[in-house]
Amino acid sequence: MRNESQIRSEPFETLGLDPAQTALYTAVLRLHRATRTDLAQAMDGPVEKVGRQLDDLVKLGVVDEQSGEYLARHPAAALGRLIAERLDRLAEESRMIDSAFGSIRRLISDYDAGRDYQSGSFTVEMVNGADALYESVVGIAVQSHSPPMHLLTAVPDERTMTDFARKFADSWIDAQKRNLLIVHAVIPVSTLTLPGVRDQLTQLIEAGGQVRTLATVPSWFMTAGAEVAGLPPFWGGNLPDHAYNFYLVRTPIVVGMLRALFDELWARAVPLPWGRRGDGMVQVLRLAAQGMCDDSIARQLGVSVRTVRARFADAMAELGTQSRFHAGVEATRRGWLS
Repeated sequence: MRNESQIRSEPFETLGLDPAQTALYTAVLRLHRATRTDLAQAMDGPVEKVGRQLDDLVKLGVVDEQSGEYLARHPAAALGRLIAERLDRLAEESRMIDSAFGSIRRLISDYDAGRDYQSGSFTVEMVNGADALYESVVGIAVQSHSPPMHLLTAVPDERTMTDFARKFADSWIDAQKRNLLIVHAVIPVSTLTLPGVRDQLTQLIEAGGQVRTLATVPSWFMTAGAEVAGLPPFWGGNLPDHAYNFYLVRTPIVVGMLRALFDELWARAVPLPWGRRGDGMVQVLRLAAQGMCDDSIARQLGVSVRTVRARFADAMAELGTQSRFHAGVEATRRGWLS
């Protein structure tokens, strides 16, 4: 059985003090005020060693030093200090563990998605759920023979675009940064004003993707490389209305047909006006729409009148118009001024 002194010292040792530190704290506690020499005699040890141990106890906050004398803090206060520090360490360790799990979650996702894709035994496979859609793309990219894999996708509706921006864009952006994907997307111009869409599309573009807009997009579909295509259960329908059910098709003729359709839509679509040059064009068009003259626009933007006129010229060239008025009309139609 443990004796009384073992029971008394156990809380301190549990919280990190070794037996020698615990014994020294007990000596300081009993002597109340003592010098290093006094405590070395009480501990029957060299002054230098006891002094180092006292310094450690002061750092731990269980002993105070005043003018060369040492005073033990009240046991409740000392225990409280040790408990607080232990809780801080545990919280930091918990954060480190969470970070470690977070760092491997992406690798686990890649492993599972790649394994599922590699073991697929059917030319046509029905897939269910938004998570499965976005993760399957990463899985196919992981298994690609020559990354980065080119992903072509058409998004026909605001609900699918909202879901992508809020929940799933980060995984594709991350895959692009890791050189697994290059995304080309055609989206309806009306989706540019949805919350969060512009920020996520900007990140997608900065990571190497490209996005263009059309007034209307006929249906959702995608091609992942030259070997895989995704089709909705009903052409023209949107994915959320069908619980994100879709077909993965591994038939070259279907993939080739959808790639040709995407190329046609891409040629008719217009680029987004984002980026340093595009933002300048949008700024002058938006201020002109408010009735401001070149001089006022220049003062508002802090640039020269010459720069303002150059931005108007760039905008008209980009929009294929012959006047500022028609440039403003076309910019509005494309969603630039939303």
